[in-house]
Amino acid sequence: MLIMLYFLVYRSMLYAVSAPNSCISYPRSPNCSHFLRKNSVPTRLCIRASLPDNNNGAKLEYTPWLIVGLGNPGNKYHGTRHNVGFEMIDSISRAQGILLNTIQSKALIGIGSIGEVPIVLAKPQSYMNYSGEVVGPLAAHYQVPLRHILLVYDELSLPNGVIRLQQRGGHGHHNGVKSVMGHLDGCRDFPRLCIGIGNPPGTMDMKAFLLQKFSSVERKQIDEALEQGVEAIGTLVLQGFNHNIERFNLGQKYKYHKV
Repeated sequence: MLIMLYFLVYRSMLYAVSAPNSCISYPRSPNCSHFLRKNSVPTRLCIRASLPDNNNGAKLEYTPWLIVGLGNPGNKYHGTRHNVGFEMIDSISRAQGILLNTIQSKALIGIGSIGEVPIVLAKPQSYMNYSGEVVGPLAAHYQVPLRHILLVYDELSLPNGVIRLQQRGGHGHHNGVKSVMGHLDGCRDFPRLCIGIGNPPGTMDMKAFLLQKFSSVERKQIDEALEQGVEAIGTLVLQGFNHNIERFNLGQKYKYHKV
């Protein structure tokens, strides 16, 4: 009985710390966690960051984040409204000095960290409507739980340049988000950063609007939003969804309202 008790205590400790040169096994989210098993590969986490050794020689391991920006590959779509997700990934890449230089699971990826927390940046190369083909395999390979998959994409329901961080949500008729949810077995419990691009004027065709480049005024608003988004994502990765994120969302909601 005593031996069994020691075994249970030892096993539970493995979820908190790991000895040097070993990897931690991260617990899965109880909701919609089975998609990771379906796409899993025989590998353990190969990106990680650790706190300095404590007095016992153990290291604390951080759960990585997978940050995916949605868009379409190719110069034809560069700078268009539908590609602001790609632009956010590029902004994080520059801010954190992370090179996007590897193709994996139909995505251009870069591996680095924000502070001590490891992150994988990804720009799907499968085109917007097939973005889900990328997210599931990458999350499985790097052992990223749903709560640490951050999807970044354009949002018609928000004014141009307004951004919003959410813990979960639906697809809002966004084909890229719809594809991701479909490949996660319909799960919606993953965070997302929405970048407002406004609505098409008058009777303008929706597709034409999405594939249109920003005006000079709109471009300035988007560039400002990208800077603010990099800061907000840093806060999220290091602190999670807390009062700072709530304050950020409130500030964004009224950023164009003059008092």
